[in-house]
Amino acid sequence: MNALVPLPVLLPLCVTGLKLAIGPRLQRFQRFITLAVLGAVLVLSVLLMVAADRHGPLTVHLGDFAPPIGITLVADRLAGLMLTVSSAVTLLVNLYSLGQGMADRDDRTPVGVFHPAYLILVAGVSCTFLAGDLVNLYVGFEIMLVASFVLLTIGGTATRIRAGSTYVIISLFSSVLFLVAIAMTYAVAGTVNLAQLAVRLQEVPVGVRTLLEAMLLTVFAIKAAVFPLAAWLPDSYPTAPAPVTAVFAGLLTKVGVYSMLRTQTLLFPGHRLGDLLMLAALASMVIGILGAVAQTDLKRVLSFTLISHIGYMVFGIALAGRGSISGAIVYVAHHITVQTTLFLVAGLIERRDGTTELTRLGGLARAAPLLAVLFFVPAMNLAGIPPLSGFIGKLGLMRAGVDNGGGWAWALVAGSAATSLLTLYVMAKVWNLAFWRDAPPGAEHEGVVLESAEDEPDDDGSDASDGKDGEAGETTGGHGAAAGSGLPVPAGAVVPAGFLGQSITTTKRLPWPMLVATGAAVSLGLLYTVLGGPLTTFTEAAAAELLARTPYIEAVLGR
Repeated sequence: MNALVPLPVLLPLCVTGLKLAIGPRLQRFQRFITLAVLGAVLVLSVLLMVAADRHGPLTVHLGDFAPPIGITLVADRLAGLMLTVSSAVTLLVNLYSLGQGMADRDDRTPVGVFHPAYLILVAGVSCTFLAGDLVNLYVGFEIMLVASFVLLTIGGTATRIRAGSTYVIISLFSSVLFLVAIAMTYAVAGTVNLAQLAVRLQEVPVGVRTLLEAMLLTVFAIKAAVFPLAAWLPDSYPTAPAPVTAVFAGLLTKVGVYSMLRTQTLLFPGHRLGDLLMLAALASMVIGILGAVAQTDLKRVLSFTLISHIGYMVFGIALAGRGSISGAIVYVAHHITVQTTLFLVAGLIERRDGTTELTRLGGLARAAPLLAVLFFVPAMNLAGIPPLSGFIGKLGLMRAGVDNGGGWAWALVAGSAATSLLTLYVMAKVWNLAFWRDAPPGAEHEGVVLESAEDEPDDDGSDASDGKDGEAGETTGGHGAAAGSGLPVPAGAVVPAGFLGQSITTTKRLPWPMLVATGAAVSLGLLYTVLGGPLTTFTEAAAAELLARTPYIEAVLGR
């Protein structure tokens, strides 16, 4: 079974090479092998999770070189669960992307650029979950960075390039800081292997250990978008195509949370920065959700709720108890799925109406009841309505806070309750504006292709995109407003929402792959509720394993 550990990383990379060798040819075959390899990664992830639960952590020393020389990959309960959830989500998002590519009637970008970059992103995520040393954790982050910059800027519109530039600058800064932290750790301990560090760092002076902990926490807080290091996120994610935004929101920030969880429990038990983490968790929850309350664009609303709910996970890590760690793991799994689902629904709304600006939407509950259901269920799940999985995770965290009994713990319990109520308010606001009220006048019609004000007019003053044909063949000239601006968007204008960033064809008959993928994501979120008992039992075992540290150390070092 140990031989299976590297495959979630190797399979996507090998298939990426094959796809690049094939080039733009055999597009149906390329779509098939992308789905096939993601399905294989999901099966492998489930096998690794089950094996880790039954037999303990699985380890592989690549090249048969023992630490600290060799590359070590480790799959324990936590890594197995994260691999399984992320693999399921990436498979569904890929199916969704196929539907969006077909709806855009674009045969170039979905196969030629999107899918190879997407598979590299999947490999990077898997690498971070399995990394047994700090260097390969860094490598996993960098693989994700390279792929995510390509995905974020697909289409090359001014909005996407600007948002992508901010994202890559912040990411590069955190990467440099990560390298410095790794170098300092190696200078102090003589190794970067996590199992060896767990032993050797206990002999390091307290001040030096605290400095290393602070540096690593800063790196991972940037990756996870923990306040006050989250300002880059609301402007970066909403500009990308819907599948990209969904997988970024669901997965990339959770990789940072996973890294915090791994290093805090394994390298810095009884960490000295617990109070600082609690303050960051409380600030993330409260300020993030207040930002969401102030937004009128659905994608920005969801971006701010993402920042807010990262605070719940940091809450569990900060308390550092078995119950809080278990609650944090449950909430990570829940949030990956639910947040991804909500961004997929936002993509469907944009596909149908050409905008996610709430002031321009209305009447969707009557006009598109299936779309209303697909939004309502994960929205209530995110708000933590019983008995959904969001409630299970929040209840576990709040119980851990009450059991802790400290002043910061009680403040976090109160902040969690307030954030949950405000999340419900935000979701109700979106429901009332986009679904429940009557559609505002001037709503777009089926087959309209929209054009963005981002497009600069030609020298003669005419818009270069005037006269593009819509799906129904009905267009009107004129300058449009930017997507999400709240201004009327006339027929004939283009919103940078498709893969190429040039156009999106609105249609009341949504592509079936997009609906199937979103429906499956909603069902996956509900499955966590149905399996709430086994899930919490598993996460409690994972939390006990993390806090014990011995099973991980013995599996890697063979002691």
